[in-house]
Amino acid sequence: MSREPIAHPNDLLTVGEVAARTGVAPSALRFYEAEGLITAERNRGNQRLYRRHMLRRIAIILAARRLGISLADVAEIFTTLPADEAPSHREWVRVSRLWKRELEDRRRYIMNLERQLTACIGCGCLSMRLCDLLNPDDRLRTRGPGPVRLHEPGGRDDPA
Repeated sequence: MSREPIAHPNDLLTVGEVAARTGVAPSALRFYEAEGLITAERNRGNQRLYRRHMLRRIAIILAARRLGISLADVAEIFTTLPADEAPSHREWVRVSRLWKRELEDRRRYIMNLERQLTACIGCGCLSMRLCDLLNPDDRLRTRGPGPVRLHEPGGRDDPA
């Protein structure tokens, strides 16, 4: 009975192997590398080879993308993680807590938008009768064009 070799964190994987393991297209892997999110080594034939721990970094990129976290924010987080090994459980917990706070902030912002939308379009202005109460004499025009109340997190209706 043959056994598969034990995988080691420093094992090198080809682009095809990483693509198969992560579901990420080789072109996206090249893009992530160009953006400094992952690193690859080159063999004598100049082919990219990825250390196995890059699978973890790619998983974090995919999780962030699903959460709506920008690649710039991922890159910033990656500066706090080891580049030469997989992040530890403790490091992942720290990152996930940061992103959870960001999601909670977005949730509050969206709830605020929903409340404003049902009460008013944010003074752009479609509810003239209500605006006599919320925006008498069109005072909000001094804050800029368009529905200015919709762009104000921390405004009167923001729960934060």
